[in-house]
This record gives sequence, structure tokens and C-alpha cells, in this order.
Amino acid sequence: MPSIHSLPDVLISQIAAGEVVERPASVLKELLENSLDAGATDIQVQLAEGGVRLIRVADDGGGMDREDLPLSLLRHATSKIASLEDLERVVSLGFRGEALASIASVARVSIASRRPEAAHAWKIEARDGTLAPAALAAGTVVEVGDLYYNTPARRKFLKSEATEFGHCDEVFRRIALARPGVRFQLQHNGKLIHRLAAADPERRIGDVMGEDFSAQARRVEASAGSLAIFGFAALPAHARASRDSQYCYVNGRFVRDKLLSHALREAYRDVLHGSHHPAYVLFVELDPAGVDVNVHPAKTEVRFRDARSIHQFVFHAVQRALASPLGAGQGTAAYPVPDHGADVGGAGFIRSDGPKPAPVSPWHRQEQVRLDVEQRVPAYVDFVRAAADSRPDIFEAPELAAGAPAPRATEAGGSGAPFLGYALGQLHGVYVLAQNDAGLVLVDMHAAHERILYEKLKNAADGGEPASQKMLIPALLAVSATEMALALEHGADLQRLGFEVAAAGPLELMVRAVPVLAAGARVPDLIRALLDDFRNFGASDVLSAHRNELLATVACHGAVRAHRVLSLPEMNALLREMEVTERADQCNHGRPTWTQLTMSDLDKLFLRGK
Repeated sequence: MPSIHSLPDVLISQIAAGEVVERPASVLKELLENSLDAGATDIQVQLAEGGVRLIRVADDGGGMDREDLPLSLLRHATSKIASLEDLERVVSLGFRGEALASIASVARVSIASRRPEAAHAWKIEARDGTLAPAALAAGTVVEVGDLYYNTPARRKFLKSEATEFGHCDEVFRRIALARPGVRFQLQHNGKLIHRLAAADPERRIGDVMGEDFSAQARRVEASAGSLAIFGFAALPAHARASRDSQYCYVNGRFVRDKLLSHALREAYRDVLHGSHHPAYVLFVELDPAGVDVNVHPAKTEVRFRDARSIHQFVFHAVQRALASPLGAGQGTAAYPVPDHGADVGGAGFIRSDGPKPAPVSPWHRQEQVRLDVEQRVPAYVDFVRAAADSRPDIFEAPELAAGAPAPRATEAGGSGAPFLGYALGQLHGVYVLAQNDAGLVLVDMHAAHERILYEKLKNAADGGEPASQKMLIPALLAVSATEMALALEHGADLQRLGFEVAAAGPLELMVRAVPVLAAGARVPDLIRALLDDFRNFGASDVLSAHRNELLATVACHGAVRAHRVLSLPEMNALLREMEVTERADQCNHGRPTWTQLTMSDLDKLFLRGK
């Protein structure tokens, strides 16, 4: 075995570059973070050939003195920390002092910089350390060319120009989201890709994420002591096939953290199903001493001192935002956590403290004309009455009484309507059409009713066994031997859910009672679905880990069916229930329950004003 010897500094830097400089996007990230740490308010980025041939970052930050330029290229030389205490409370994006040295070991690097008070700028060439005067107004310009020119084996691992540029563009977007007060510009091969003016946080999120995200996002804002969260979480209708729209920041630093990812998955678990992924832009701010950012050279991994508290805080904040009733207003959390005076600006995202829209009252007395589509559905009226009994503060209008006349319409465009407005009629027995102050509302009545029943069933299950309703004529259904065995074995479990089931013959079941909230369900189909769940998961698992899936099955079968004609009071009752039901924006399967067509949208359809 060869004797032990010290490695040359260049080789040490090239080994370190394997972790720090994975691809051109890694270089761009480090340079952008250095610019922000220097206090830049205007950052210009130029790329060539996906960043492989050139990465040029120019900023108007504080700059460096002539004496600082050689030190900036040394390994473990930094101006951001000086002691262990500083390391334990890092507020800057960079702090390890190895990025520029690692980059310079695998690329051709030059740095020009000037402090505001200096007579002129200085420029250093990393390959030989030569210093020379340079022309520069202020700030710093870093040019990185021919990445991996001296390590061809590493260069072969790079992908196509388009792929590498895509990674660079993603890094640019991440940094731009975190600093809305900074102007950013990105060019690739001489073509302007992004020009982002300094803006408020919400405007920057809209500029980077797009109008679709902004239209489908709920505001998340909460604080507790020194811990705070702000941002936007998109509704399930904006779910993606991949995780490319998930941005999570801790003290202004983009991170990929398993704990935060799990908290966010759990927050979406009750509204997003299948293989889709939620979209969000969220900023967590906390005392720097409460998070360790010195976990990996890439600095995208963190470790929290009090992981459980962080998990629960993020989970509840996002869950509450997604669960806010429609009547609480779009884009605002329905259950705000009190602000205890914590300064959540930190080194990253500055929270917007502007006025929040006032909640819309869930019920206003207003009249509209009776339409020909009206036809009573007793089962649905019973459902509305049950809801009225549980929430008399909301359902106190005489229009819900049996036989009461339908309200008459006011002038179009009148103010003071509820959030979802007032029903106009049904379309093919599937959609409810309503008018609100903004225009036309379309509601999928089965999906909306399914969500309402699901939330009621969950609340009933949390409070104990749900109320049962005896059937006037017991339902009989033929079953297989396996289903019969399951029904007899899990009779007590079915009773806990509000069902009363007994054998009526060797292969026949009799259902004597069902949950009140599922009284309108097709009993045979519902019982078979429940027995199938028991067979697949086991009773104990179904009633614990899979309880909500089981209740979703009951809600789906119990919800009002398509092609069922409702009266206007019944439609209005459904709209009012939606406005006070958590997560009413989507059904149990993550599909939207309603959509809005504004008057402007309708005018465009008919070319009004053209």
C-alpha cells in the first residue's frame, strides 16, 4: 500500500466540486446566493449553451476590495461567519466558503468587483491569480466559462443544452420567488427569458408561477411566537403529475426537507387522491438557532431542533387554509392563528400585512323568481332540515320550510349576495346554475353534496357513533358466501358506523338501519362497498387508518345523484351548506365542485364591447 500523503489543493477543490458543482445550475445557484448575500437589488444573468459555455452574473451589491478578491477564491474563506456561534445562527444563504474555489477548479473563472467608495473596479483571473484594474460602475460580475473543461469525464455526464438550461431556469425561479424586492433578468444565448421587476410577494408569485396558480391558490398565513409561515397552497384542481411546482423555503432558503414534505402531504391527504402532487409556494420563518443548515454542501437540506413542533405547525396551517369554508372568502385562511408580534421578515420572504378581505355572510335575505325546474325531493329536504337543526345560526331563513314559496329575484348585479349567490336552475339534472355578484356560478351538485356529507360523517364519527335511521321496509340483498361471512363477523363494526345488518337467509342480508346522513344511498351498493373495504384492509385498519376512506365511500353513495331534479330552495340550501363546509372547493376525490364565470368572461364569449 502506498504511503499516506497530502493531496494538492487543486485536487482537494476538484473533489469538493463533485458535491458543490453537480451541473451548471449548481454554479448559478451559488453565484445568485452570493449576490443576494452582498445586498444586491438588481441581478442580471446571462447563459450560453445551457450554462456550460458561459454563466455570467452581474449584481449591484456591496462589492469587494482589491485585497478581498484573491481570498474569495480560497477554500473555506468567507465573510459570513467567524465562529461556532455564527454557524449555529446562520442568516446568510452562503457560509461554507468553498463554492467559488470549487467552481474555479473545474471552470475558467474571472471576478470583477468594486465597492461604492472605490476609485475603480478590480478584476482577478482565477487560473493564475492575476489582478488588474477594470471598468465597472459598482457591485460584482462573475463569469464562469467552459465548465468541466479540465475534467472531461465529468463533462460527459452533462445532458443536452435544453436540459441543462431547464435546470438553470428552475434555480433562477426558486431564487426569484424568495426575493420579490430584487429585480432579476435572465438571458440565454442572447434571448431574454425572464425580466422580473421588484414587486410585492403576491405579485412575484403570480409572475413566476403563472395566473393559473394564482387563481387556484389559497393564502396560508399563520404565526406563533418566533415561528411563522406565509405563502400560497393551490387547490387540488391545480394538482400536477410531478413535483415541479413545489417550493418550500426556510428563512428564505429553498430546501428539500422530508419533514416538511410529509407535513404538506398530510395536509393535502383529505382533499387530493391518486398519483397527483400538490402545488405550493410556502415560506417558513423561525429563529435561526432552531434550524441547522450545515447538513450538506449543497445547502438544500436542513435539520430542525424541534422537528415535531415544526411538522404540526406547518400541517395545521396548510390544512386550515385548504379547509376554509367558501363563505370565509377566497385566498384567506378561515382559521387565522394569532400573530404574537413575531418578526417573520428574516433573511427571506417579507410577509404582506395588508388588509384582508372581510368574510362574506353565509346567508342574506334575497328574492328571485320561481323557475319551471322546481320539483320537491323529500329526501333532500330532510337532509337540509337535519343540517338546519345542527346549525340554526345559519339556516334560519323561512325559505327552507316545506311548502314555502321560492324567493324572487332582485336586479341583476345587485350587491350583498352570498359567496356562491342564488340558484337560477339546473342543467340536465347535473349542474346547479347560480348568480352571484361576480357573475355565473356552476356547481356539480353530486360532488358538492358528497363533500358536505363526508365532512358531516367525519364530525359524527369523531363525536362517537353516528345517528341511525330505521328503515320503514328493511332492504334485502343477495350476497356471496364470503360477503355473508364478512357481514356476520363485522356486525359490531357496521353498527359503529350506523348500520344494522342481520342475516335473512343463507345468502341474503337484511339492512334494518342506516346512518341518517346516508339515508338516501343505494343500500345494496353501499353495503357491498363497505364489505369490500373490510375484506381488503381488515376491520381494525378500516376503522382507524382507513376510516376516512370508508366514510368517503358512504358519502359517495349517499350524495344526491345526477339527473335528480331539485327545487330552488333545495339548490339554495346546497349552496349555503357549501359556504360553511370545510374543503367544499373539491369533492372527496380531489375534483372541483364549482367554478365561476365572471361577467367579463361571459362578455368575451359573446364579443360584447368589441
